[in-house]
Amino acid sequence: MHLRSLVLVLTVLAIAALAALNWPALAAPTLVSLGVVVFDAPLGLIMLGLTVLLGIFFLAYVLSLQGSVLLETRRHNKEMHAQRELADKAEASRFTDLRTFLDAQHQQSHANLLARIDQLEARLVARAAESDNSTAAYVGQLEHQLRTRNSVDAAAPSASRPSPSAY
Repeated sequence: MHLRSLVLVLTVLAIAALAALNWPALAAPTLVSLGVVVFDAPLGLIMLGLTVLLGIFFLAYVLSLQGSVLLETRRHNKEMHAQRELADKAEASRFTDLRTFLDAQHQQSHANLLARIDQLEARLVARAAESDNSTAAYVGQLEHQLRTRNSVDAAAPSASRPSPSAY
């Protein structure tokens, strides 16, 4: 129990004990003046009744204050929940946008890579064709030289030819 609640309970108990112990004095009739009218009544019971009425009003005020705080808290929680959902949706939208951007980047890099591979393949095919042409030209030159030598050797006398053992 909080200190305030404990003090409040002790105060109510003290008032109740004083009223019970001094009941004959509280119930004794005396002249009571309201400023305009004077009448004979038990002043202690009137004061005790006003104290009880003040306590009831105080309790009603505290309960209404507590109720308004609870309602305000509930409204605030609803607003926070709505804001949280809005933030979650915005975050999901950002994730979707990021995913779309990354997919586009991936597709672009994939397309660039394929274009680069196609370019390298075309260069490789061109180099292979060039190499084939060069090889064919060298073979053609060698065949030409061999034909020329064979025709020169066939026209030359056999004596002038060196023997195979000379090599």
